[in-house]
Amino acid sequence: MLAVFLLAVAVVQSGQLFTCTPVRVWDGDGPIWCREGPRIRLAGIAAREIDGSCRRGHPCPRASGIAARDTLVRLLGGARGRTGTGHILLAGPRLQCRSNGNAKGNRTSAWCTAPVIGDISCAMIATGMVLRWNRYAAGHCR
Repeated sequence: MLAVFLLAVAVVQSGQLFTCTPVRVWDGDGPIWCREGPRIRLAGIAAREIDGSCRRGHPCPRASGIAARDTLVRLLGGARGRTGTGHILLAGPRLQCRSNGNAKGNRTSAWCTAPVIGDISCAMIATGMVLRWNRYAAGHCR
């Protein structure tokens, strides 16, 4: 029963503001694991998977999944190590996020900003490593 409760808490309700201190990253659009609990899927963008593939129906950028992930890691403060499963460990600045709700897989879709950088999704688009996903961008990053 407790495990079910913990899974339900992990997705931040749509519209809610929350803080995320990033501790690890999987790929260029997330998830980003937050010390506070949530796992964030960055809103409004699409990156290749780490294996280089693109999911059916998703925008497919030219940049590799590894290049996109490494760019996100640099934006979030740089790598501090790697887990045995390949996640990149980091100690980034505290992000301020607004939830868009459930992004499947126990992840919260969110728009997040960082000091100095501003909107992380827009910064990733500006690097050319990811594509703006018009279906979810809702007027952001123009």
